[in-house]
Amino acid sequence: MSRPRLEQLDAAGLDPHSPELLVSLAWLAIGSVPIGDGELKAARRRAMLVLAAGGDPHRDLDLDSVAVERLASELDSPERRDALAAALAALDADGLPNVAGAVELLESEPEVAWRIFALALLADELADE
Repeated sequence: MSRPRLEQLDAAGLDPHSPELLVSLAWLAIGSVPIGDGELKAARRRAMLVLAAGGDPHRDLDLDSVAVERLASELDSPERRDALAAALAALDADGLPNVAGAVELLESEPEVAWRIFALALLADELADE
């Protein structure tokens, strides 16, 4: 994970509890969590269908969105959660108080971290559209 990206996130002045910062950190960990392309594409497609069934598929997402909950549940496994925890622990947040606070929150709340990871995956899919 790139230190310059972490420095940019910290310099943005986002509160460590802000969804934008938490999702950004989870997004940086996407490549560290082993999910096969086919499985990920299929799970994202199903989550997008759930999102579209609820109305505007480009509306704001949050941790309580049905599509986020479904994606988190579908991709959940102890190995993937461990990989996410390891990726977050590997972030070099020394001297970056906002990022360090966000990482600490994610590490202390693994269930929240996993759902934020699913939110990052879904947001990444929406950004590609």
